[in-house]
Amino acid sequence: MAINTLPKALLNIVGKQPNRVAMRKKDYGIWRDVTWAQYLENVKHVALGLNALGVKYGDRVSIIGENRPEWLYSAIGAVCAGGAWVGIYTTNPAVECQYVVDHSDAVVYICEDEEQLDKALEFRDKTPKLKKLIVWEMEGLKHFNDPMFMSFDELLEMGREADRKNPNLFKELAELAKPDDVAGIIYTSGTTGPPKGAMLAHEGYLWIAEAANKVMQGNVNDETISFLPLNHVYEQIYDIMFHLYQGHIVNFTENTDTVMADMRDVSPTLFHAVPRIWEKYYSAIVLKMADATWLKRTLYNIAIKVGTKYNNRALTGKPVPVHLALAYHTLYFMVFRKLKKRLGFDRVRLGASGAAPISPDVLKFFQSIGIPIREGYGMTETTGITHMSSEKEYKVGTVGKALPGTQVRIAEDGEILVKHKGIFKGYYKDEELTKEVLVDGWMHTGDVGVIDEEGYLKLTDRKKDLIITAGGKNIAPQYLENLLKFSPYINDSVVIGDKRKYLTAIIVIDEENVTKYAQDHKVQFTTFATMTKAPEIIELIQQEVDKVNKQVARVENIRKFAILDKKLYTEDGEVTPTMKVKRTSINKQYGDLIESMYKGGSE
Repeated sequence: MAINTLPKALLNIVGKQPNRVAMRKKDYGIWRDVTWAQYLENVKHVALGLNALGVKYGDRVSIIGENRPEWLYSAIGAVCAGGAWVGIYTTNPAVECQYVVDHSDAVVYICEDEEQLDKALEFRDKTPKLKKLIVWEMEGLKHFNDPMFMSFDELLEMGREADRKNPNLFKELAELAKPDDVAGIIYTSGTTGPPKGAMLAHEGYLWIAEAANKVMQGNVNDETISFLPLNHVYEQIYDIMFHLYQGHIVNFTENTDTVMADMRDVSPTLFHAVPRIWEKYYSAIVLKMADATWLKRTLYNIAIKVGTKYNNRALTGKPVPVHLALAYHTLYFMVFRKLKKRLGFDRVRLGASGAAPISPDVLKFFQSIGIPIREGYGMTETTGITHMSSEKEYKVGTVGKALPGTQVRIAEDGEILVKHKGIFKGYYKDEELTKEVLVDGWMHTGDVGVIDEEGYLKLTDRKKDLIITAGGKNIAPQYLENLLKFSPYINDSVVIGDKRKYLTAIIVIDEENVTKYAQDHKVQFTTFATMTKAPEIIELIQQEVDKVNKQVARVENIRKFAILDKKLYTEDGEVTPTMKVKRTSINKQYGDLIESMYKGGSE
């Protein structure tokens, strides 16, 4: 049997290892195992239940909920019924959920709980193709009656009944899918305009898994932890693509607040996160060590210096002197080994950072303490990956080499163009935009970059985000923003300066770390907003900006900055769910603040 669709991939894995653990879910502090055989049984009953509800070949099933086994049962059950899944961010308000459900022509809405059901009840009259509302968690809904509503358990029971009546039906349904059929539609949370529905095919999902595995060399004994939004392609790489290709264990966290504690429980072998998470870990380590005893602090600082020297040579392929190697391994045993265990990183053989650019300084830091993080590159439209590095083949400041079987070229204006078997099938209901970005099979990424003589890709920035100053200088804002975010006191930064005489920045401070600084230094404040206006905090951030300015050319210096008296929220349209800043929205919402930094000229 050719393994060319997701249903076939699941059946193949279950055939090989029915009794191995496929996933674990933490409920009320207890981890519960789900075997591959149990995974298949649940998927089968979802597929048969959906079929009994009238879901047909090619139909769409929308899913909204936090990461948990039911998300995968619903998604893979939908494709096993011959349809496709459409994920929705749990943070989306009702009007945005309505857009996705309506635009995708979803016929079923599967959701987590009463909160997500309420959203559908608001818009269901405006989405005529929607026929059924299904809920995983019934708390608060046991006495709720509605002709469109049913529990997930009722769906499973409907599937069991169908299986009893026709034992061959699931196999017949699972064979409906063709390799080039759409398996999932991912609505990009783009930084401009309404979301676009990127159609990803079965063969694309499986090709990415196979090609990427040649680089990262995953295996059945790997364990990952699932906490990033499952409707985003980045999490789907690990929970669907790799999972159905190599059969490792996926561990679902109890909730987004327990990730660090769950990391210590699981101690995964692979850990993937967005830059914000890695930056948080870095800040936590730095500030924790600053409060440590003199002996621990001294040992740690020596270990960091030695680790940096050791890895700077090791990563560039230079021979490492025996005395340096001996010193590093001794200090690793004394300092870093315990630190990694305390964080839950003691078994991590490879970390990954994606979905947004990350500061090379953060990567160097983790490499120095013995946690190799590799930055990858890709986008929803490329089914997640075009470039990545292996543990050994790696160059700091790049996103790695192209996946095997991937073609890459740089256009005259510097735009990165890619072509491989995982390129998406287009935007749902938008042929015009599809033709703009997909030309003769080449995906026009909208990113600018260069490829070095060894084939490593270095990203510059988003083409549309490049700043051209009044003096005609080209500035890549993301590079400067990442330098700023390397500070433990800066959570977010937005560099401004297009057609301006000099650069400025809007800065969002890290509430936890700055609050601790304020308390330690007896800074008077009552609220987050008043803390951002305290002279001592402004001076603290000025020192952090000065550190960045010393690292870059004068034309790249941040001359003025403004500290926001709030965080950036997806609900306010300021960042995407993966924490990418929506520059157009920021420029619009904070136009007066930006203008105030340009009054009176440069300081």
